[in-house]
Amino acid sequence: MLETLKEQVCQANLDLVSAGLVTLTWGNVSGLSDDRRHVVIKPSGVAYDAMRPEHMVVVDLKSGERVEGDLKPSSDTATHLLLYRAWPGVGGITHTHSPKATAFAQARRELPCYGTTHADHFSGTVPVARALTQEEIETAYEANTGHVILERFEGLDPIAIPAVLVASHAPFAWGKSAAESVKNAIALEACAAMAIDSLTLSPSLGPVEDYLLQKHYNRKHGPGAYYGQGKPH
Repeated sequence: MLETLKEQVCQANLDLVSAGLVTLTWGNVSGLSDDRRHVVIKPSGVAYDAMRPEHMVVVDLKSGERVEGDLKPSSDTATHLLLYRAWPGVGGITHTHSPKATAFAQARRELPCYGTTHADHFSGTVPVARALTQEEIETAYEANTGHVILERFEGLDPIAIPAVLVASHAPFAWGKSAAESVKNAIALEACAAMAIDSLTLSPSLGPVEDYLLQKHYNRKHGPGAYYGQGKPH
């Protein structure tokens, strides 16, 4: 079942490697079926150079039960499922431990918009989810990771800001598809790297002016977007 989605999710996971966002097996991508009933996700701990579409695991979105696949799904599956259930516009999720974005997460520091590169992808600051309590970690760690992400996004638009930094952990990014979630993870890592360099040069640097941020974000994503070639007629 969902053979095309398995191919897409497998390729998205391999794209993490080619983008330099993966060390060892640290990372996973999932994709949601068109009927929003099933999630296809990377198997847990499988080396990327051995990964094939048939290794992808199909999980029921509602119950979280594995419905197809011989391997165990990613240990982060519960986090993915919670985000899909909460956010109708999301069809793909990427979790990495990419170095620069993870540095911000480990520092428990949000990633403000310091320039137009960031503004092209994220409509403002990429937030940090709070640290989990000991009880939250010991009871349902992965599910509670999803809960603190959702808690942090109360009042925020996950489509306009398609990424989060989980305190002391690492980033998650998402999009309309598995492939788009990977692109947002790549953008997040690039913005984090630029932010670190910018803060090294100017430690007192503040966020870019809001009018510049909104101009760059809206020209790509707003109702009157004019960046790129547009849709073919």
